[in-house]
Amino acid sequence: MKKSLLGFLMLCSVWTFAQEKSTLAKPNYQLAAKYSPSRLSTMIYSTEVNPNWINFGEKFWYEYRTSAGKKWYLVEPASRRKQELFDGSEMAAKITSIVRNPFDAQHLDIRNLRFMEKDENLIRFEVQSTLDTVKSKEEIKKLTNKSDTIKKKLFHFEYNINTKNLKEISDTTKEKGRVFWANFNPDTTKVFYAKNFNLYWMDYANYLKAQKDEKDSTIVEHQITTDGVQYYAWGGDEYSVTSGDKKSEDEEKKKRKPVWINWSPDGRYFTLTRKDNREYNALWVINNVGGKRPTLETYKYLMPGETDSTEVELYLFDAASLKPRQINVAKFKNQTISTWSKDRSKANYKGKHYINYWLGTNEEFYIARSSRDLKRIDLVAVNVNGSTRTLVEERSNVYLDIKKPQFINNYSQFIHWSQRDGWGHFYLYDNQGKLINQITKGDFHCDELTSYNENTGTLFFKANGVDKKLDPYYTHYYSVNKNGSAFKLLTPGDFDHQVLASESGNYFVDNFSRVNTAPVSNLYSASGQFIMKLEDADLSQLMASGYKFPEPFKVKAGDGITDLYGVMYKPFDFDSTKTYPIIEYVYPGPQTEAVNKSFGRSMDRVDRLAQMGFIVISVGNRGGHPSRSKWYHTYGYGNLRDYGLEDKKVVAEQLANKYSFIDIDRVGITGHSGGGFMSTAAMLVYPDFFKVAVSGAGNHENNIYNRWWSERHHGITEKVNSKGDTSFNYQIDRNSDLAKNLKGKLLIVTGDIDNNVHPANSIRMVDALIKANKRFDFLLLPGQRHGFGDMTEYFFWRMADYFSQHLLGESKMNEVDMTEMNRDKPIKR
Repeated sequence: MKKSLLGFLMLCSVWTFAQEKSTLAKPNYQLAAKYSPSRLSTMIYSTEVNPNWINFGEKFWYEYRTSAGKKWYLVEPASRRKQELFDGSEMAAKITSIVRNPFDAQHLDIRNLRFMEKDENLIRFEVQSTLDTVKSKEEIKKLTNKSDTIKKKLFHFEYNINTKNLKEISDTTKEKGRVFWANFNPDTTKVFYAKNFNLYWMDYANYLKAQKDEKDSTIVEHQITTDGVQYYAWGGDEYSVTSGDKKSEDEEKKKRKPVWINWSPDGRYFTLTRKDNREYNALWVINNVGGKRPTLETYKYLMPGETDSTEVELYLFDAASLKPRQINVAKFKNQTISTWSKDRSKANYKGKHYINYWLGTNEEFYIARSSRDLKRIDLVAVNVNGSTRTLVEERSNVYLDIKKPQFINNYSQFIHWSQRDGWGHFYLYDNQGKLINQITKGDFHCDELTSYNENTGTLFFKANGVDKKLDPYYTHYYSVNKNGSAFKLLTPGDFDHQVLASESGNYFVDNFSRVNTAPVSNLYSASGQFIMKLEDADLSQLMASGYKFPEPFKVKAGDGITDLYGVMYKPFDFDSTKTYPIIEYVYPGPQTEAVNKSFGRSMDRVDRLAQMGFIVISVGNRGGHPSRSKWYHTYGYGNLRDYGLEDKKVVAEQLANKYSFIDIDRVGITGHSGGGFMSTAAMLVYPDFFKVAVSGAGNHENNIYNRWWSERHHGITEKVNSKGDTSFNYQIDRNSDLAKNLKGKLLIVTGDIDNNVHPANSIRMVDALIKANKRFDFLLLPGQRHGFGDMTEYFFWRMADYFSQHLLGESKMNEVDMTEMNRDKPIKR
């Protein structure tokens, strides 16, 4: 009897296992390959209208691509008129007759289209041909291989919209673009730049020579400063790297580079900041595949809690004498100085040259001054005589954010953004720093102030969470009077709205969608009046391929109170009778959350991974996105390793309770950068729940990640001793501290020259796992920086293999060739 019972139980166990195996989805490599980036480019066309406002006016043009090809449009909002810039068939015929390469309306390859400033009926553009021609003398001068003198001819055209006349023009008539290093003074007689870590200027005539040929030996330059050195420069050493190759480093020093100069409106003064970073410790990466010899890259890198012995210096230069005077703005130890410039507008141009004016008047300019722990931020007015006055003080027990103020009414008042009541809102001040009134108020987050109408006293801005019935991450556009009255929604609809307004603010283009709707682009007036539909995105080819929209969802956080918002991605061949492992794609923030809110073309990490046979979700967590309350955003302050993990666990559990097709015993997790750090942490904090992780470029040891991100979001303790000396202490939990907890399958991936999240983060994690006697997997991507570059596709398939093998029980890990990648490669002829 006992033997019969034992046999029956064993039979039941085998039957249950077989049934589970039969209902579990199988990896579908073919379906995932169908949605590679190269194939998606043939199925997804334009998804938004990017208006090119003509000469800072209210007319604009844009280009838009559909399955019928690309078209160019001119829009005149005042007359509610939209028309094609030209007839595609006629233009193709005219271009073909001149270029001698065949074109048709569907395959026009027009480049660098722009309207002429002096005659808005004229547009110019270029078309590439297959005709061989000799490079110009200037181009040949720049060549390292002097025998490479042949190029494909680029034809230059001018087209009259009214007369429909097209003519070829010489490339010498093409407007020269602004040289990237040039900073013009307000009367455009001089150009300022950095070279060899010092400040230089040249006159306009010599600038024209440099614009034509950077290496022209007759260019006359004037050196302003002489004491600039690398890492204590007047300009030109941002992200400065040494390679060990003295010849190339010397050549790099001689190159002209941009310098961040802000000018007074009358051109009498300009400002510049400088900091001595020479005592910062260095970091290194070795590029093993970049050239004949492996090369060593050296760069300065300040880690959290490290001593910073110097301070930012603010200088005011007299434009006539070119003599600098240091302005004392010191208040906090290791403070940060933000020097603001005016918003880009037509008023900032002198002719065709942009002037970088400071935010302020001839006598006074405005800066922000932030403590190292970011708990204290001041808005400061600096007079050209060197005196300063504090206009606004922001104080908090957690880190603060700051935005550039909007000065109005001829600088007699300004609009200040603050989170002092727990939400991002606007406040009106006079120019003496006296609060006049709070403009916006309530349980919602105001974000970018896009424009201000002086005549009506109206603010136009973006905000989240005003309508409690909608996803708080959906951005909407609003207007409000500066006294707080007439609060108005300008972009209604249950969508995420991305608004692009004209300089005047009189019109705006609204690109709106959700993850489960096709994008639409409409044109509105400043009052929110609908003017016309511009475009409906063409998703016909994508849908014909079998694509299905993902599903947004809302659940509760680990506290049972906080609402979390996410998106679920299913395989397009989803079968409700089968069971699927669940994979979470994560990024903890806190500066953002990796949850798509609008339709987009970046699908590798979610849609495409789901096609392998998984339910993939992305969801927010407490301590994530800044566009909710300050409480939500700073929830993880002081606990940067673990703060979001509970929410990731309970979300998967809630979804599995709701949907029987989710196999809660097969949970995977993946992410990149902060998501790489979080996915590994999840495996170590909840080792019995998360079974498999693929962690890309993770900052597993935030004590060796950069100072600014780590100190900001985790916090640093400032201590002042009895002598008044200030020091900083930083302590944080690391993933490597929990290496002994690993139970599941973990793949750690990093690029070997990642100079953002240094490879040491991953290597130290590997070291800890080895010392804990753990089996795991490690992939090093040679010659790759933080984003994995041209190995991104390779990484995707290694990730797909890993999850398939360990969550579905089978994969192509035993096959050598990645046939899915090889199929997408063009055949060499």
